[in-house]
Amino acid sequence: MGCGLNEEFKWSQPCYTFQGNNILLVTAFKDYACLAFFKGVLLKDPNELLTAPGENSQAVRQFRFDNVKDVVEMEDRIKSFVFEAIALEEAGVKVEFKKNKEPMPEELLNKFKELPALKSAFEALTPGRQRGYILHFSQAKQSSTRLSRIDRCVEKILKGEGFHDR
Repeated sequence: MGCGLNEEFKWSQPCYTFQGNNILLVTAFKDYACLAFFKGVLLKDPNELLTAPGENSQAVRQFRFDNVKDVVEMEDRIKSFVFEAIALEEAGVKVEFKKNKEPMPEELLNKFKELPALKSAFEALTPGRQRGYILHFSQAKQSSTRLSRIDRCVEKILKGEGFHDR
């Protein structure tokens, strides 16, 4: 493509960076593959070709395709997304994340009292990793399920790993 991106391998998949900053990730799923733009929410997309990967995604937007023909047909538009993403990175544009933190589940707060090391380890995580755990715990409807989810994640948190880290 000749756009000046460096190919690296992060999160077990090809990641393309510009001057050390993540620009896009190539990911394969069961029913589709995608190019995930880390600052995709900032890209101009009048034809709404980009989608959020999940309901809680604030920055990432994906260009999804289920066959090579789609990529070939959209090659020019894909390239324009890539070059626009690089320009945003060069300009130092940042995504404005919502300021309201997700509420901590009561069960997690109680576990912090029980295990102070867990609280310290949790607070040492990046805000995104904290949010990932909080969303995972909070999505459970029953307290017993929230507790079970928390218990299963204690070791990962103590190791400084995010919920989605492998």
